[in-house]
Amino acid sequence: MKVFVIAGEPSGDKLGGALMAGLRELAPDVTFLGVGGDDMAAQGLESLFPMSDLSVMGLAEVLPRIRLLRARIRETAGAIARAAPDVVITIDSPDFCLRVLKLARAAQPALRVVHYVAPSVWAWRPKRAARMAPLVDHVLALLPFEPPLMHAAGMSCDFVGHPVVAEPRATAADVAQFRAGHDGALVLALPGSRRGEIARLAPRFGQALALALPQTARVVVPTVRAQADFMCAQVAQWPLHAEVVVDSATKRAAFAAADVALAASGTVSLELAANQTPMVIAYDMAPLTRFLAQRLVKLDTVTLVNLVSDTRAIPEFLGHDCQPERMAAALRQLLDSPDARAAQHAAMALSMARLGQGGMPPGLRAAHSVLHFMASKAGDGPAPTP
Repeated sequence: MKVFVIAGEPSGDKLGGALMAGLRELAPDVTFLGVGGDDMAAQGLESLFPMSDLSVMGLAEVLPRIRLLRARIRETAGAIARAAPDVVITIDSPDFCLRVLKLARAAQPALRVVHYVAPSVWAWRPKRAARMAPLVDHVLALLPFEPPLMHAAGMSCDFVGHPVVAEPRATAADVAQFRAGHDGALVLALPGSRRGEIARLAPRFGQALALALPQTARVVVPTVRAQADFMCAQVAQWPLHAEVVVDSATKRAAFAAADVALAASGTVSLELAANQTPMVIAYDMAPLTRFLAQRLVKLDTVTLVNLVSDTRAIPEFLGHDCQPERMAAALRQLLDSPDARAAQHAAMALSMARLGQGGMPPGLRAAHSVLHFMASKAGDGPAPTP
C-alpha cells in the first residue's frame, strides 16, 4: 500500500507520525511519501521539502511567503500525480492541503482522499465543509461533536480521539524531583510556539505574571526547540525571573507539577487539561488577522476545554482583552480560589473522557478508520472498525 501524506505544522506532524505508526502496525507493507516533520520522518517519510516552509498562520503572516507557498502547492500536487498513491492523507493545514488536492484531483479524479482534523465549522466559516466535500472523501475528526457536521456536508467521518489523551505523562517521582527545593507557587507561561505569537504575547505575559505573582513564585516557560533562543531573548526582558525549558521530559514534569498556567489559546489547553493544571487563556493576532477574526468567529469561547466540556470554566482574554492587568486578575483569582480550581478540574476531567482517554490510542484508531474507508471504496466490504 502506497500512502501520500501531507502535514504543514508541528501539531500535524505529531498526528501524522502516530497515524503512520498505526498504519504500519495494521498493514506492514505500507510505504509513505509526502511532506512532514521529525515525527513522520521517524516513521520512514522523506519529506519533499522542509515542513517549516508551510508553518505560517494568519493573512498578514502568509502574504510575504505567498510565492513560496504557491510553488510548494504545485510541487506537491505534481509529486502526487507521479506517485499514483492508493490514498492521499492530508493533515490539518487546510489552506495549503485543499489547494494541493484541487490540482491533484483535476489530474486524477478517482484519487482517494482522507483529511485528518475536521475544519472548525462550528467556530467560523461554516461553509468550509461544503467546499471541502468535492475534494475529500473521508474525514478523521479529533472532537466528538464533529462527525455529524461532516456527514451533513457529504463526507464520511469518524471520531478517532484526540492525540492528547495518549501522550506520555510525568511520574510522581518526576514531579517531586522538579518541585524539589521550592515551596512557592509553580506557574507555567506558554506564549505560543510560533515566532509571531511569541513576539506579540510574551511581553504581555511577562507583565501579567509580574503583577499577579508573589516574589516566591517560580515561573517556568516550556517552549519548542526551534524557538528556544527567541523565547530566551523575550523572557530576559521580563520584570521577573523565569526558566525556559525545551527538553521533553522536563516539559512533561513542568506540566504535571504546575499549580496554574497562563497560556496562548490552542491545543496547549488540552495538554494542560490532561495534567489537571488550572489555566488562564489569552491570545492576540496581527491587527489585520484580528480584524478579520472578530467578524468571522461566532462562538463565545475558543478554548477547547470549554467547548468539549460544554462549560465556561476556563477564563480567556482575546484580542483587545489580552491585557496584562486583566490576565493578572484572573491568575490571582485562580491561585486564591479553591472553588475556581475545582471547577476547572471537573471541566478538564470531562474533556479528557470525551476525547477518548482510556480507549484505543488515537493514532491506531485513525489507522483503522483509514483502512476501513479504503476497503469500502475497493468494494471488498467494510473492514473491522475500532
